[in-house]
Amino acid sequence: MAKRSNQPSQSEPSEIPFEEALGQLESIIEAMEHESLPLEQLVSQYETGSKLLARCESLLQSARDRVELITLRGSSSSETSPTGQTAPEDTESDDIRLF
Repeated sequence: MAKRSNQPSQSEPSEIPFEEALGQLESIIEAMEHESLPLEQLVSQYETGSKLLARCESLLQSARDRVELITLRGSSSSETSPTGQTAPEDTESDDIRLF
């Protein structure tokens, strides 16, 4: 049985970028599914994987929040005029337009 090191890099899971955390998590899952690891190593891998999963979920939630904020800013800026006043929507529909 060849031992392969699937331990994450020296960085703490709370400090690494999403892509790296996801890659490490995938490696851990692969090792746990396909290798005969001693119980202590399995538990250690599981613990590391749990931290990496929490990091990925945290980064995804942060990205969702940022996208939502950007979307809200975009929709609120399209509803206001350059002076900051809300564009009249109902009154325009009553106007007769020739062009």
